[in-house]
Amino acid sequence: MTEPSYLQTTRAGYDAIAVPYEEFARDDLANKPFDAAMLAAFAHVVRAGGGGLVAEVGTGPGRVAAHLHGLGVDVFGVDLSPEMVALARRTYPGLRFVEGQMAELDLADGALAGLVAWYSVIHTPPELVPTVLAEFHRVLAPGGHALLAFQVGDEPLHLSEAFDREIALDFHRWRPDRMTALLADAGLDVQATLVREAEPTERTPHAYLLARKAADDQGEGAGAAS
Repeated sequence: MTEPSYLQTTRAGYDAIAVPYEEFARDDLANKPFDAAMLAAFAHVVRAGGGGLVAEVGTGPGRVAAHLHGLGVDVFGVDLSPEMVALARRTYPGLRFVEGQMAELDLADGALAGLVAWYSVIHTPPELVPTVLAEFHRVLAPGGHALLAFQVGDEPLHLSEAFDREIALDFHRWRPDRMTALLADAGLDVQATLVREAEPTERTPHAYLLARKAADDQGEGAGAAS
């Protein structure tokens, strides 16, 4: 089967900018209290639910996975870009990072207590996002939590250059209510929503959704996951 072109361009784009992106984003959580607060809330509900394995999909250079590890979460990272995975392994040798794509995770049904998609669903064409959310539902155990972060808006952004490198990356923005509806269709009910205004270096507001798979959900008939 031919790989979708958006996966090829996303992989190539992040391979090209892996090192400068890591340097740019290395300390961003220290200066973004709302981001840190949502990650702390996610870590709390995972631990309160008894803990278990958590995947950060679209982990990039691994800084969010490392932050979650510091909050007591048993986390590993998945990324499409081999260069990002190699960089994350070098930077955080005590954590596990693997190559993979979020629509086809190499995990058994119900394997995860939690899943984080931190500005990573944004590269998936909107018509394919229900498939990705169905996969999130599949790999989450009943009662498991998912945390999504994304830019707010209606119009996509296309970048042909970043960090003086040629790329071809599309960033799809979302309205929180629309993403909430898609999560519900996939069997993931949003428990908390945070929207913050854009910072001076940002183009749009940002949204964070914390969702939960029902404790009695065994994976049958869950909307897009069925």
